[in-house]
Amino acid sequence: MKIYVAGHRGMVGGAILRRLRARGDGATLLTRSHAELDLTDQAAVRGFMQAERPDVVILAAAKVGGIHANNTYPADFIYENLMIECNVIHQAHAAGVRRLLQLGSSCIYPREAVQPMREDALLTGPLEPTNEPYAIAKIAGIKLCESYNRQHGTDYRSVMPTNLYGPGDNFHPENSHVLPALIRRFHEARAQTQDEVVIWGTGRPMREFLHVDDMAEASLFVLGLDRATYEANTAPMLSHINVGTGQDVTILDLAQMVARVTGFDGRITTDPTKPDGTPRKLMDVSRLAEMGWRARIGLEQGIAETYRWFLEHRDTFRG
Repeated sequence: MKIYVAGHRGMVGGAILRRLRARGDGATLLTRSHAELDLTDQAAVRGFMQAERPDVVILAAAKVGGIHANNTYPADFIYENLMIECNVIHQAHAAGVRRLLQLGSSCIYPREAVQPMREDALLTGPLEPTNEPYAIAKIAGIKLCESYNRQHGTDYRSVMPTNLYGPGDNFHPENSHVLPALIRRFHEARAQTQDEVVIWGTGRPMREFLHVDDMAEASLFVLGLDRATYEANTAPMLSHINVGTGQDVTILDLAQMVARVTGFDGRITTDPTKPDGTPRKLMDVSRLAEMGWRARIGLEQGIAETYRWFLEHRDTFRG
């Protein structure tokens, strides 16, 4: 068995690779860095797939970023992600790959989707404008997989994670997501003996967070399902599966957890003059639960593990 993990240097791809290595089942694990293989280059991807002929492909590679990056470089986000998906999925098929797993994002759902967001909310309303180009590309990836399945009989699957965090996360002070940003801010506030940390907005918006090791486990669970079970729980044109915890917390509660984990004992103040963003963004994970998988890492436990990783690696961060 040869398994190609695209995007193995990213947070999610790295977690999947660690779990595959830990299985010790004798599979040959194929990886290529961006310098070795540019996934936006069709000829390069064709050459790689034809030479290596993997049995399974896990597509965890993507151009990702926060609101600022998505707003500043929308053309880059839609172009690069579309090219990665088109090249990897098509060339996998051309090389005879029968099973593929594509990782997407919860931003595929409409901005005003009913909470919690079910898989059938896809394409039922307008997307969040700030990340629409990225979301369109991820929706296209789902439809690519479904179309190859329908036309060519392949077994290409898609999983859509909620907000992820954990080892390998981005802790940059300006362009990281909310949880790693809070970990760094509270750590620095404690180190500098500050008596207050101010968080943006009212603190009332609710968000769901999934540890990246749980995401890796869920990804391999879905990939490993026999085809009959997968198809019995999905539909040919609604085949993606949400991955999350099914539970959310307010941003203020999240900040209080991070304060406890990092040892910060000062005040936590909200700044209502700053934007809150979407009031709630929670995944409906009943489809995956019915197939037999649930998240196992509690949020505060996961934050503690992530903070330990941050402490071990903070000297390597830029910014």
